[in-house]
Amino acid sequence: MVTQKVKIKNATGLHLRPAGLLCEIAMKYSSKITFQTDNHYEANAKSVLSVLGACVKSGEEIIITCEGTDEAEALADIVSSIESGLGE
Repeated sequence: MVTQKVKIKNATGLHLRPAGLLCEIAMKYSSKITFQTDNHYEANAKSVLSVLGACVKSGEEIIITCEGTDEAEALADIVSSIESGLGE
């Protein structure tokens, strides 16, 4: 299991478009991928509804956790995608 804290840089947080992109990236990997918000909500990064339910705003930090055979690769890809703004 690997974890990393990352700050959401999108001006509007994780709304539908970046949430969908995050899920699309997460689904490329066989590892279980979740993230936890400041208020201890745990979201499944492979579920758009779960990501949207986290209500992550701009500037918030989330802790991403990956567990499985390709966990390091998945974590690196997701963190770099979030840090680059998820297409926005």
